Amino acid sequence: MQSKYKISLLRASLLAAAVALALWTPMAPPAAALLLWLSVGWLFITALVLDFSHRRSPGLPWQMLAGTLLLGLIAAAPERHALLIWAWGAVFMLPQHRWAAIFNACAAMLSCLLLAPVVSLPEWLLMVLSLATLSVLALSRTHQLINMNGDIRQRLRLVPGANLWAGEQLLRDLLREQTRSEREAIHAEVLVIQVKRHQLWPVAQQLCELTYKFENVYRLNGTTLATLILSRTSKEAAKRRELLCAVLPDSAAIYHQPLMEIELASLSIEALSRYPKHRLSEAA
Repeated sequence: MQSKYKISLLRASLLAAAVALALWTPMAPPAAALLLWLSVGWLFITALVLDFSHRRSPGLPWQMLAGTLLLGLIAAAPERHALLIWAWGAVFMLPQHRWAAIFNACAAMLSCLLLAPVVSLPEWLLMVLSLATLSVLALSRTHQLINMNGDIRQRLRLVPGANLWAGEQLLRDLLREQTRSEREAIHAEVLVIQVKRHQLWPVAQQLCELTYKFENVYRLNGTTLATLILSRTSKEAAKRRELLCAVLPDSAAIYHQPLMEIELASLSIEALSRYPKHRLSEAA
């Protein structure tokens, strides 16, 4: 299934969840109503901003926001919102680092403790056991998908139909293009671009549109992109570089170097990401 269809389905699910929570707000206590509307707003905004930037880093703390809202809803009205305890299974399906998973696990356990006075002891024990099993299965499935996506990103395009590749592909392309440049007298240079995390995917999309079909854009990490500019002369490369930099945000930092001057033997993605850069505003 193509990404755009997955995003449409996810957006519809988030909007449906927002509508369901909104319908739950009448007759709710003031504290619960406030948290319900905050959750509705978060779901609604998340659904609206889903686009090319849907591939977010699992290191961002937005998974903790979902857990915090869910814990708040249960704490505000345990008797009324007891059914939401099963939503923790969906929270644990979100890609997240270990510290975020630990936070959400503690929040889920606290949610169970808040429901202890509401249900009988046998029901509470069964609920805890069922929720723990569901959470472990969700975490296991998420870990499996993260590993699978990591392997795929090392050899395939990050976005179907776009010339956007993982950073591992850049290391392979540099060696090939350096040999080709020397043999065919082509001027090639590497352009490394560092932007804010939320600007990465929009900028990547613009670079993909401005580069030639035989050129690629590479994602080095959550804030750094790179591309190979292939031109006949250094002057032509400079003009193309200016064209590419024109679409970048003013806060972007850039670094460029002729490919023939780069020592590839000891080069790594981390080293490329740490190259000294200067701000576009300073270069103007």
